[in-house]
Amino acid sequence: MAADSRLGPDDLGRNLTWGLQEVLGRSIVVGDYREKPFPTEAEIVKQHGVSRSVTREAVKMLAAKGLLGARPKQGTFVRPEDGWNLFDTDVLRWLLERRRSLTLLRHFNELRIAVEPQAAALAAIAADDEQREAITAGLERMRTAEDGLDDGLDADIAFHVAILRASNNPFFVQFRSVVGTALRTSIRFTNRLTGRSASIADHAAVHDAILARDVEAARATMTTLISKVLDVIEQVPVQENEA
Repeated sequence: MAADSRLGPDDLGRNLTWGLQEVLGRSIVVGDYREKPFPTEAEIVKQHGVSRSVTREAVKMLAAKGLLGARPKQGTFVRPEDGWNLFDTDVLRWLLERRRSLTLLRHFNELRIAVEPQAAALAAIAADDEQREAITAGLERMRTAEDGLDDGLDADIAFHVAILRASNNPFFVQFRSVVGTALRTSIRFTNRLTGRSASIADHAAVHDAILARDVEAARATMTTLISKVLDVIEQVPVQENEA
């Protein structure tokens, strides 16, 4: 799958550096440079019609994401995939956009099941009134979305992010950007396979346990919710999973 390597008008926009980073980053992740070397600075300047300063800054940003490295005499090169920063939301988004992303979705939800049940348990203990209201607001948005009056995807993400915030654990709170980015793909995928949107009842069970300050129920209901997502992913035939 080859990415379009030209910058379009929208990419040029206000921020040439961001636009160039977006095009080059996506090209790296989808494998355009798997069989050929990463272009030199002069080649990027010529191909995309940008300045050397814009090129250098974009390359520097991609290096910070773990996608690029540099060696004397060898120049800039694409780093092995196990060196990429999967917690960088751009890298995660590009990975989820490419083919064979189902395996990554499974890995992501395995990470969620290690983090979010504990975040829910902590929220049952530590959430203040404002944070509890935010969790309720997320659930109400999901219910409103069922009637077509809100965006179901945004509402679902808002619910999960509210719980991460309510854990009052700074590490879990910072996980919210990764959750938000990957959930956009995960929810669309599971909704397409099941033919329905997220279960309001499952989310309500998590909500009710947190508001009741029932630590074990909060942990268990969130575990159940994410386990159902993993079950959906595991049911996908191997050939489609790797498509």
